[in-house]
Amino acid sequence: MGKRDDLIVQYADDLRNKCGMTPDMDLLTKVTIGCGPAIYNADASTVAGSQASELETVKNNFLMKKLGLADGPQLMEAINSVIETYGKSERNKYRAVVYYMLTKHFGKESVYG
Repeated sequence: MGKRDDLIVQYADDLRNKCGMTPDMDLLTKVTIGCGPAIYNADASTVAGSQASELETVKNNFLMKKLGLADGPQLMEAINSVIETYGKSERNKYRAVVYYMLTKHFGKESVYG
């Protein structure tokens, strides 16, 4: 297994144990690949859930650009809900896990189809 495969296993473990959901491994793999090289960078691979600017970046670059969602209060509500599910006290909120949960939340799996 390569480094990416190891990370996907780690993300799946987070989804099961920290978020209480059974991961769709095919979708999780596609979301992880979609994150590109950011998953290998310690800083870029995580989402700082308490930084407003970071949450804006997730909204603009992922929800609006990647998933094609229209801007509105529901986007930030979804991001906050995902951060809450992951656990506010959880230090490492992996970007791929957050993006996976947002993709599921909005039913946008087809983007990765």
